[in-house]
Amino acid sequence: MMQDETPRSIGRRKLLSGLGIAAAGGITANLMGNTSHANAAAAKETSDAPSILVFDVNETLLDIEYISPVFERVFNDRKIMREWFNQLILYSNAVTLSGPYLTFFDLGQGILKMLGTIYGAKVTASDIDDLRTRMLTMPAHPDVLAGLKQLKEAGFRLVSFTNSPPDPKASPLKNAGIAEWFERSFSVDRVRRFKPAAQGYHLVAEELNVAPSSLCMVAAHVWDTIGAQSVGYSGALITRAGNAPLLVDNLPQPQIVAPDLPGVATEAIRRWRS
Repeated sequence: MMQDETPRSIGRRKLLSGLGIAAAGGITANLMGNTSHANAAAAKETSDAPSILVFDVNETLLDIEYISPVFERVFNDRKIMREWFNQLILYSNAVTLSGPYLTFFDLGQGILKMLGTIYGAKVTASDIDDLRTRMLTMPAHPDVLAGLKQLKEAGFRLVSFTNSPPDPKASPLKNAGIAEWFERSFSVDRVRRFKPAAQGYHLVAEELNVAPSSLCMVAAHVWDTIGAQSVGYSGALITRAGNAPLLVDNLPQPQIVAPDLPGVATEAIRRWRS
């Protein structure tokens, strides 16, 4: 059964946010974690086989192409949805590094307006409402249900961890019909820092009362697996359309790379359950 996570105390939020108002050189380390320790952790294979899979939601489980009609209507080009999503990730990181916080949905609506200005397209209030509705009601990718079933039957515990804010009345996972597969659902709203900031990944491990090495981040985005692996998780990358491994020296590489969730499940079972 999925639980929506809400803040428990201001004190805990301050602790998790890791914001030491110190010299500028220390801000990035506070926001993203100690880089030397992270690189050392990422450089070695974890000795513990992960037993809990932590799923990203947007694009990994849910199909963001469902949002494209908004961009086709406003810009006469549905491909601008991908530009919007890339800008959304860029500015979510800018927000995290600079200190303020607003929700992923609010930021996404602002970026739609920004692109309207850039392209000289009129963005109406109904366009904004349609974007929000579609962000909440994206369907699951066709392969997701089979992959979740495969992993559950193999004995893995499943949780989700998303940049989107919690909404008990309109959970995207509930709307997609897959919420019951996850024992808990986490949001960066708890730490007010977007992925791949270290605090969110640490929060998931702390709330589940396990070491990071017990967790594997499953995502369609390399920036998400890099963030998780840098604090001690394993990583599994789903190479959905427009996504691929980032083969650069000194960056942690996911232990599993597959084109869909059943592919990830098959390899996870082979590696960690056989």
